[in-house]
Parts: sequence; C-alpha cells; structure tokens
Amino acid sequence: MDPGSADQKHFNLKTPKGTRDFNDKEMAIRERIFTTITSVFKRHGAVTIDTPVFELREILSGKYGEDSKLIYDLVDQGGELTSLRYDLTVPFARFLAMNGQKYQNIKRYHIAKVYRRDNPSITKGRMREFYQCDFDVAGTYDPMLPDAEVLKVTVEALSALDIGSFTVKLNHRKILDGMFEVCGVPVEKFRPISSAVDKLDKAPWAEVRREMVEEKGLDPVVADRIEKYVSLSGGADVIKKLEEDTEFVGSERARKGLEEMKLLLKYLDSMGIAEKILFDLSLARGLDYYTGPIYEAVFNNPADGAGYDGELVGVGSIAAGGRYDNLVGMFSGGRQIPCVGVSLGIERIFSILLRKTKLEEVKSNEVEVYVIGLGDGVLEERIRIAAELWDAGIKAEFSYKVKPRLQSEFDTCDRDQIPFSVLVGPGEVKDGKVRVKDMTDKSEENKRGVLIDRAALVTELKLRLC
Repeated sequence: MDPGSADQKHFNLKTPKGTRDFNDKEMAIRERIFTTITSVFKRHGAVTIDTPVFELREILSGKYGEDSKLIYDLVDQGGELTSLRYDLTVPFARFLAMNGQKYQNIKRYHIAKVYRRDNPSITKGRMREFYQCDFDVAGTYDPMLPDAEVLKVTVEALSALDIGSFTVKLNHRKILDGMFEVCGVPVEKFRPISSAVDKLDKAPWAEVRREMVEEKGLDPVVADRIEKYVSLSGGADVIKKLEEDTEFVGSERARKGLEEMKLLLKYLDSMGIAEKILFDLSLARGLDYYTGPIYEAVFNNPADGAGYDGELVGVGSIAAGGRYDNLVGMFSGGRQIPCVGVSLGIERIFSILLRKTKLEEVKSNEVEVYVIGLGDGVLEERIRIAAELWDAGIKAEFSYKVKPRLQSEFDTCDRDQIPFSVLVGPGEVKDGKVRVKDMTDKSEENKRGVLIDRAALVTELKLRLC
C-alpha cells in the first residue's frame, strides 16, 4: 500500500486500559525486584511451579466474594468456558487437588501475570494486567508455625527491596467472625459486612457504616457495636483487652482466634519481626476463602523530601495473604490440604521504587567491557577480542561500524555506564598488546589506559571486575 494513500489505516497507538509498556530502564528495576524476591523465597526452601494463564470458569467462580465481578471471562473456544486467572492462589489450590498425593506438603513460589477488570490507576500501581509473586506453604503442621514463616518471608522481601518504611497489618478470620457474632451480625451477612469493614483503610467509618446499613441491610445498632472493635489496633495489649471483654470471649470463634493469635505473635517475636506487625481489628480481607490469620503490608508514606519524586498517598497494600484451609477441598471432594501464603504486589512496589529512583542513573544493560578501535584496519581484531571475552563469560560489546568515531565509542560507554574498555589499534596489534581503560577514571593519567600483553587480557579484566 502506498504510505501516502487515503486508504492507509491510522492506528490508535496506545496500550489497552489498565496496561502499560516498560522501557529498558524500568525493566532493569523490575528485574531487580523479581531477583530480590526470588532469592528470599529460595532462601526459605521454596520450589516453583507454573499454571495456565486461564482456567476453567467454574474453577474461579465463587471464590472471590464481591470481587468475582472483576474476573475476565473469555469467549467460548471448543466447548470450554474459561476465564483469565484472577490470582495465583486458586490455581494453586486446583493444582494441589489434582496432584495431592504427591504434593500434600509443599513450600512453593509462583511469579506470573494475573488479570482483573478493575478500575485502573497506573500511578498507584493498580492495573488490569499485573504480576503477583506468591509464596505458600501447603500441608498439615503444628499451629501457626508456617504462618509465622510466611510473615517472616514477607518482611524479609520488603526489607530487601529497600522501599522504605512499611507495616504488616494482622488479623484473624476467627476473631473477625467472633466479633460479628458478638455484635449481632447475621451469619449470612458475615462476608458482605467483612467486605465493608475492609474498606476502612480507604474510607472513614461514617462511609463504611452507611454501606453496612443502607446497602447491606445491617441493623444500625449492630453497626455501632462493630465500631467499638474495629477501632482497636496494637499488639499483645489488644489481645489482653479483648480477653478482658467477657462478651467477646463468650464467642467460641473469638476465643479460638485469640489463642492462635497469641501463639502467632510469640513466634513472630522469636523471628525478630514483631516491630513490623500491627494487630488491627479493622483488617478484613474481602476474599471468601480465608479461614485463619490474614495480613496486609502497607507502605508508610514518607515525609516530604524523603527521597521520593512525587506523592505516594493511596498506593494501597503492597503485599497481602492469609490462611486458607478449605480451598483445596472445594476441588477434591472434601479432602483438605491446609494452606497459608502471601502475595507481593509487584506493580505497587515498582511504583514506589520508580518514584525513589532517578531513571537516568539506572544501568539497563549488564555490559562490563566495550572493545574500542584506535584507527583503521582493526575491525577483525575487535571482533576476535569480543568473541574471546564472551567465551570467557565476560559481558562485552563492540561497535558495528567498520570505522567508528573514537568519541562516539567513549560516549557509548558513558551512556550505558560500561565500566571498562579495551582499546586496540594497528600499533597494539603489531606488538601483541592491548590497552585496558577504567572508564570511571577521568584523570589525565588514565587517558590512554594501561598497556598490557594481549595474552593476559582475560585474566586482567577478571581481576578488575572482581
């Protein structure tokens, strides 16, 4: 087609709503995030698995409470109704149900994309296509030990990423349900009211109360009783206060939840992360499948001038998870495999680090050495040197021009932050020599680099790179 013809199609050059491209420097940041998190997961003995990007629709439906409306359903293909995965937890439960004999006990991690028809906000890291990094422990163990390690993994990973100050809010579904029971919430409204309570981190109590009463039909008197409890947060002092509440401990659910929470807090103290944990009765986690401890890591917005470029208010949770003992049984005829896990929100973590980082200072390639030609007639020698460095495991590049300008090659080293160069000209080739130059040293003495024997090049570079 003639590019200038009237029939030429004009494309709307944009990514779909809730998605985005990442340039080379942004991807360098993201890769470091993945590498850091993976190293923490492996340190704790986890293995990795993978599952399809879409599941049978019946596998996903009914597992996410009110958020089920955010599932992406696909067009019928070949008689199977399928949907894009909403998270990595339900596919993991399906995997365990299918392979339960072999994987009754497994510590696994999974890093992959998930999809949600959410109302996106790119700047706050809320996307329709995004990565999750999950760490889960499946199997029957003594109470709260796997839960404590999952929280330890969460704190380790977020600390290693150096995002700044964060807090892990912690609650327990049994305590939450016991609270609803004591306050007089009908059992059939536990999950809808729980979903409303979960919005207290984003909305004031008056707005949450209005949703409970006007939208979900809760008795106003009952709603007012709930306020007394959801305002509580702290540590062991909150447990003590609840234990002194005779009405609250009159609920068997609440009593069992408090016992497990006391044990969990003791283990978290032994693991050295108690100062990062906040027992918060307003934390509800709206997903239907949680059965025990639930948690959510939140970024503590920095003060002005704390090294962040731009406002980070409203980023939301950067990690979340909990115990889900009954999910596998939904797929395996009642045979349960208890599970607990956490999911790290990569996009929100990335949005924080992106504001903290000066992109022009990010090295997006890993090249360590640039082979530079001095004068004409040394192209083949540059090629031979580059090939020798590659074979030795050294990351290297050279110009694709037969006669590159010397200043252009130096500019490439500066732009790509390449720490060393190898300079070779006709004279060096004749004498069996090369010059090694530290590109970070701009002194006059280092202008021409250090002359060494050609045969010693690899050894010299490896010493310098170490």
